[in-house]
Amino acid sequence: MSTPQPPMQQAAPGAPYAGYTSPIPVVRTHLGHALASEWTKIKSVRSTMWTLGVFVLLVVGIGLLAGALVANSSAEGELGDENPLSLGFFGLLLGSMCIITLGVLTTASEYGTGMIRTTMTACPTRGRVLAAKAIVFFSVAFVVTLVAAAFVAFAQVGMVGDAREPSGEEWLKGTVGVSFYIALLGLLSLVVGSIVRHSAGAITIMIAAVLAPLVVAMFMFSSSLEDLRQALFEYSIPNQLSIFYANSLSETGPSGWDPLWIMLGVTAAAFAGAYALLERRDV
Repeated sequence: MSTPQPPMQQAAPGAPYAGYTSPIPVVRTHLGHALASEWTKIKSVRSTMWTLGVFVLLVVGIGLLAGALVANSSAEGELGDENPLSLGFFGLLLGSMCIITLGVLTTASEYGTGMIRTTMTACPTRGRVLAAKAIVFFSVAFVVTLVAAAFVAFAQVGMVGDAREPSGEEWLKGTVGVSFYIALLGLLSLVVGSIVRHSAGAITIMIAAVLAPLVVAMFMFSSSLEDLRQALFEYSIPNQLSIFYANSLSETGPSGWDPLWIMLGVTAAAFAGAYALLERRDV
């Protein structure tokens, strides 16, 4: 004996499917939905935790090791004019590779797995998806870098007692400033990943952008290439990173907060290019 079926609900006038009304309320999507989606993705992917874990290990481990070596090997009063915060440079330089990798994977991995089709189906506004990825990744990268850099900075000041006390501006540049720069570098990697759409290719491009100018400049011995050699030294990413600790490789070129504005301009230009390509390309 068949079970009687309940009467079908009457659809509202003009509904696309007559005879059925979904119990799920239909709402217009906005940036908040895209942010929630990207936050769920980035925190649930295992590679995110591994990459950030290695980043913290490098920054904290190398930073504390450098502080311990300097504290135990320096003579009395030898570090009187030195800024102890500069010892955090080594860990951040190596750790930036982890942030670069994570930034690329945030976008390029979706193209590699085909997940981007599901993402764009759920949110057809492509610019909103790219903006949500950028906001979520930048926030995560900035907070993690700030916590690690600040911890190392306080530890090094305590370990290297013979060095002078850093000024307020040096504290700001050595914690907030350098964290902002590293997060922007990761954001640039995210944008490059969106442009290239290939994880290995985008990571290679970013590592080359970080290391190639400095390495190439080291072997430019010709006097006719001196101006180019100097420019490569001054505007290389390792040198820009060292400027936050007042340890520039040259006496000319960027200084103060200039590296932050340079990276901000480059990232903004790359983001505009990625947005334009995203609107023109097929998924």
